[in-house]
Amino acid sequence: MNGVIIQYFHWYHTGELWNEFACNAAYLRELGITAAWLPPANKCHLGRDGRGYDVYDLYDLGEFDQKGGIPTRYGTKEEYLNAIEEAHKAGIDVYADVVLNHRMGADETEEITVHEVDEEDRNRIVSGPMKVSALTKFTFPGRNGKYSDFIWDHQCFSGIDVVTKDNKEISGIFKIHNDSGTEWTGDVSHQLGNYDYLMGADVEYRNPLVVQEMKNWIRWYMETTKADGIRLDALKHISLGFLKEFITFIRTELNPDCFVLGEFWKDEAGKLEFFSDKMNNLISCFDAPLHYNFFKASEEGRDYDLSKILEGSFLERKPVYSVSFVENHDTQPLQALESSVQPWFKPLAYAIILLSEEAYPCIFYPDLFGAEYTDTRDGREISIIMPKIDVLPALLKARQQFAHGEQISHFDHPNCIAWIRKGNKDYAGCVVIISNGDEASKELDLGHENRNTRFRDFLGHRKEETATDGSGKGIFAVDAASVSVWIRSDHDSQQSTE
Repeated sequence: MNGVIIQYFHWYHTGELWNEFACNAAYLRELGITAAWLPPANKCHLGRDGRGYDVYDLYDLGEFDQKGGIPTRYGTKEEYLNAIEEAHKAGIDVYADVVLNHRMGADETEEITVHEVDEEDRNRIVSGPMKVSALTKFTFPGRNGKYSDFIWDHQCFSGIDVVTKDNKEISGIFKIHNDSGTEWTGDVSHQLGNYDYLMGADVEYRNPLVVQEMKNWIRWYMETTKADGIRLDALKHISLGFLKEFITFIRTELNPDCFVLGEFWKDEAGKLEFFSDKMNNLISCFDAPLHYNFFKASEEGRDYDLSKILEGSFLERKPVYSVSFVENHDTQPLQALESSVQPWFKPLAYAIILLSEEAYPCIFYPDLFGAEYTDTRDGREISIIMPKIDVLPALLKARQQFAHGEQISHFDHPNCIAWIRKGNKDYAGCVVIISNGDEASKELDLGHENRNTRFRDFLGHRKEETATDGSGKGIFAVDAASVSVWIRSDHDSQQSTE
């Protein structure tokens, strides 16, 4: 793939995102970004404090006075639709974040029967059946039946985390007894015994009425927003059977070219590959194992073997269905999966995913724009600065202008690796060289077509020029803990024709 995705948000973004994105769309396209992953646009249980993942009403995109107001954290429905329109004008596809797993902030309680399960082994029952009351009925009074009159009740949910018994609120994981049964669905991750339950009121996809409602909703959503693809959240917790049916419906009934990207968070590529195969390759997946390689490399410095940076990645296993990333909203500092790649290594990591032949890269908002925020941990307020990666725009332009054609890899040294992009009839190609230790260099053979040719570092880290000899061999250098992208000196002003 030749495109680049941007995750255009982070967990602590202050809001008004739709208008900001609309203003930046043209700039992003200049950088070569072809798709934007935007956060969930739905109304949240926490109103404007919600990030989109505490789903209340999927039909409310900032249109109805619910949960404390009309706008979501990111703006109004009108602003959201305008942001997508501006993206399309700029030539950028939009991938909408879709949360299928749960609902929060129900409007009414119901009297239901549940049993409690062990949080560490959800197949182990720790209580007998109990009559309790729980917030499991969603009537959406602010929307008053517009777009859909479907009422969600306990028949639509498989589990809940808070119930009331004998006027006492109890927290835990409670399996709801309903017409779909008293057991969790089996076609989910087997982590913690059975990972059907994650949070809130867990959606029951064995209920055919729920499945039909979600098909009705995604039809309405795609027709209303004109989104080009979807990013699906928390797939370890969702029925594989439902996912196949849902994605097939989208591709056959709504948009055959809809790009579907999933968060199936596993640090082992084999498990990602197993999921991908079980899904019949209907979905692309984020390469969490590669992220963890980057994280480890940034922590270990020169002690990390760079020649193994791609080993154990999903990119290595199934590149066509892999989406590579350096950081995201879950791994950033103070978040649930915190594993933030240190700033010194991010240029190296981005060079790997942006300038390699097979990667479909996703860059992260703070790495392009920077971010500052505060949060609390263990009762202490902590301030975080995520500096923008200054070289990232240049790496994006290098991808557009030079990183084309066949790749020849030289991953042959623990502290210095390189690869050649041979170019094609439209692009001259480049040499990428990375060091996680001292200043280094490699002698590389660029072929007869590049004999007696001068090269310069497009990133400007190395100030000298270098040259190949009469056979096309040359010595290409890189600074300590750095990256250089060597291009033909007579092609350094070449512009992308994309």
